Amino acid sequence: MLKISDLKVSYGMIEAIKGISFEVNNGEIVTLIGANGAGKTTTMHAISGLLKPRGGSITLDGTELTKLPPHRIVSMGLAQVPEGRRVFAQQTVEENLALGAYSRKDKNETASDLTEVFTLFPRLLERRKQMAGTLSGGEQQMLAMGRALMARPSILLLDEPSMGLSPLLVSEIFHIIEEINRKGTTILLVEQNAKRALAIADRAYVLETGLITLSGTGSELANDERVKKAYLGG
Repeated sequence: MLKISDLKVSYGMIEAIKGISFEVNNGEIVTLIGANGAGKTTTMHAISGLLKPRGGSITLDGTELTKLPPHRIVSMGLAQVPEGRRVFAQQTVEENLALGAYSRKDKNETASDLTEVFTLFPRLLERRKQMAGTLSGGEQQMLAMGRALMARPSILLLDEPSMGLSPLLVSEIFHIIEEINRKGTTILLVEQNAKRALAIADRAYVLETGLITLSGTGSELANDERVKKAYLGG
């Protein structure tokens, strides 16, 4: 479904991503784990069209994405939930969700998807008229995920969804990620909570200073001594 081949991304003279290749197959949860500064968010931004690669290829269902603007990529079925949530603080929950569907023309199905989002996130239904900036961190994360789902993506990119959340809310967010996947959306997950990410991942890649150094199933990497030592506190 999503294929990254020899991807290179630079910030000026600094090469942040040094030629990585990986793929995400239809229906999978795939996670990228790595320390701060490894290049995880840079990779996500390149896939979403927010950063232009210096080299390599990114294809979605066989279509090259590297020359396309972000809004075109969204309309092709790829949506990203950014690190730090980035909700529109001065707009209501409902208005934020409507903005997620801005490129869609199917109003009846959009209304149906809004109902689906409220079913997945009952707290958003309770707070639908509330300003997004007044929500808790966990509620803002739910709103950011709901907003992305309103684009009806076939693949959802999640960048650090558990950041800054309490352990109870982290469990809830990961449960929701699994539920979104069960309903048919493919997931690419970037997450510093490697233990939780590997527990739900079909496959995983370890990114270190712009290079993929390990790959395997979620359980294989969770049981790898190098991963345990570096990321799981083992």
